[in-house]
Amino acid sequence: MASDDRWLERLRLELAWFTGQPALRSRGAGAILRFSRVRPRRRGGFQPLRHDEITPQFLDRAIGALKRWRYDFLGMDEVCRRAVTLREKHRFVALTFDGAPKDLISFAYPVLARHAVPFTVYVPTAFPDGVGEAWWLGLEQVIARESRISLMMGEKEQRFTVAGNAEKRALFSHLEGWLRSLPPAELSVAMADLCTRYRIDLAALSREASMDWEDLAKLAADPLVTIGSATVNYPVLANMKDAAALREMTMGKAVAEAAFHRDVRHLAFPFGDRTSFRRSHVVMAEHAGFASAVSTIPGIVDAEGRTNLRALPRISWDGRVRSLRMLRVLMSGVAFAPVKPTGSVTNST
Repeated sequence: MASDDRWLERLRLELAWFTGQPALRSRGAGAILRFSRVRPRRRGGFQPLRHDEITPQFLDRAIGALKRWRYDFLGMDEVCRRAVTLREKHRFVALTFDGAPKDLISFAYPVLARHAVPFTVYVPTAFPDGVGEAWWLGLEQVIARESRISLMMGEKEQRFTVAGNAEKRALFSHLEGWLRSLPPAELSVAMADLCTRYRIDLAALSREASMDWEDLAKLAADPLVTIGSATVNYPVLANMKDAAALREMTMGKAVAEAAFHRDVRHLAFPFGDRTSFRRSHVVMAEHAGFASAVSTIPGIVDAEGRTNLRALPRISWDGRVRSLRMLRVLMSGVAFAPVKPTGSVTNST
């Protein structure tokens, strides 16, 4: 079903291209692109997180294409200004990277530096400290290695047998959804149980996959790089009480500001889809002192204050559609519904 949905979405975008809509109906002031991982393609049939990846070569091509299409490359401070002023002649693009993975410094940064374009990195501060839990990587490793898997789900032990890559991908999707529904403490207990059973060192796996403070200091020294916050532990905020969610936001900001000796003005809601944060978190982001907060809800940024700065949409650009033509359609805004006013939440910077 998921593959059918992706095929239909691609067909819709292809039709948009061939009917000329991108040229005729470009909307909004610009768009924020979201990337998760940038690294060379790997071998192997079971890669459930591959949809979150692009190659350095494709990143290079995409930046080159955006330059040819005459987009203005902006950091998030300038995005906030463009979002509340009159639309300018050229539309903008902002490049953003979530989670501070090690791949960013190893593979993406050389491409970004060569093109001399600004970008923003959203850092969950527990991970460079070496105490963050990239539970999705632990889950991937367990399912990749095992054909029979058991774990406690609630108060009952569940057992699964997975014979091939298709069954493994289905199980990964099922368990990922279940884990994302848990409060952070319960998620940690569930992953500790699973990783102990199958001898996965989740702490080491998480440290290996994440940038450390030395890596981040190198990025922070580049005037084209904006450092943002992605809370402390990268939890699903919707699964937390309000006081705990606000603490994640304020502590993530405070730790990053202490580490980089600068104001950290921009937030990324962890995971960022419609089920992972609520309107109350949008209000919290303002109270915590953030000038902007980005989601992963797809869309473009409008001008003249018509897009809430603390619920900014982003276009997730990933490994499922490696087509510059599709990128141009998405950047045009024709694939998304018009941005609606956001009520009483202000768009002040």
